[in-house]
Amino acid sequence: MKALFDVSGKVAVVTGGSSGIGAMMARGLVENGAKVYITARKVERLIEMAEELSKLGDCTAIPADLSNVDAIEELVAAITAKEDHIDILINNAGANWAAPIEDFPEAGWDKVMDINIKSIFFATQKFLPLLKASGNAEDPARVINIASINGIRNSGMPTYAYSASKSGVIHLTEHLATDLASYHINVNAIAPGFFPSNMTKQIVENDGMTKMAISQIPRGRMGSPEDIAGTALYLCSRASAWVIGQTIVLDGGMISRP
Repeated sequence: MKALFDVSGKVAVVTGGSSGIGAMMARGLVENGAKVYITARKVERLIEMAEELSKLGDCTAIPADLSNVDAIEELVAAITAKEDHIDILINNAGANWAAPIEDFPEAGWDKVMDINIKSIFFATQKFLPLLKASGNAEDPARVINIASINGIRNSGMPTYAYSASKSGVIHLTEHLATDLASYHINVNAIAPGFFPSNMTKQIVENDGMTKMAISQIPRGRMGSPEDIAGTALYLCSRASAWVIGQTIVLDGGMISRP
């Protein structure tokens, strides 16, 4: 039982790993002995994060724009050149767009859908050979999809594509989980609430907005790196080997409040 949460020696890929909760999860894996590849579109920030995480363990940056399948295939090829398997795929790359319904543009809708839902499906598809090479009945390979509490409830903000895409992530997670279980690949999701990230930057940098947001959270604070990293470590370790197709809400009780 002592090694239930051990991920040492595992090979992980974290998309959107240059900042926010992607970087938090990558750090948790690195500090606990996993070999981690992080990918993101903005090269400079990605390289800086990989250098920072490399001081704590094994982390490599591979830039990629996951909004198109060609780039996903290039990412998989680059990792295949280095690894004969991966144990963990965290589909975290995400985008948002806010606009009144009368003005919401097709370009914004397509950008969000391409990153938030299309990239999850095709990254999982293209990484299948490496995931299949890892998993076994006792300790399956893992796919973790990052959804959002706004895929479960109405956020009250004009982020129509984001909400729709994150709702899709939750359903896609269930669908992939049942199809991939026979390959010894567990698929689950995390639906985060209010964490500091680029998407919540305007709230985090405004004291009044931060206080208002925290007032809606029964736990009384925003999420911390330990919260998201701990949940990811659970879903990546032997401790969750029998957990399949679930979405863990990680929001300090926000959507459970009356």
